[in-house]
Amino acid sequence: MLNTRLFGTHRAWEDWLGMLAGLLIALSPWFASQTSLRMAVANAFIVGVLVFFLAQLEYVVLQRWEEVAEAGLGIWLATSPYLFGYAGEGMLRYWHSSLGGIVILLAALKLWQDWELSDDELARHGQ
Repeated sequence: MLNTRLFGTHRAWEDWLGMLAGLLIALSPWFASQTSLRMAVANAFIVGVLVFFLAQLEYVVLQRWEEVAEAGLGIWLATSPYLFGYAGEGMLRYWHSSLGGIVILLAALKLWQDWELSDDELARHGQ
């Protein structure tokens, strides 16, 4: 019963967690002390801003496409170290793989919660 109440309904804390993940993604090159990798820094900043924006948008106006886009960004971030060739460069690979996984799981949870809701019920989110 606790799982149904806690995870069965899209809650505002999930959107706040998405915003926090976006902020951490954008700042991750500095946390990993790898700001010399220009492509990785630009990628992290762009993906972080987009994740933050989508989570903020979900907080205000909930739509399913936002959750799908977040999942896509999480997949992109998790695979970025291998696509851009900085997988062997240090801690940034772990930051991006971990944060990408968190974004994927959070987006999947929110999509599962909202899958059967009507458009009217989605529109009432947060009210």
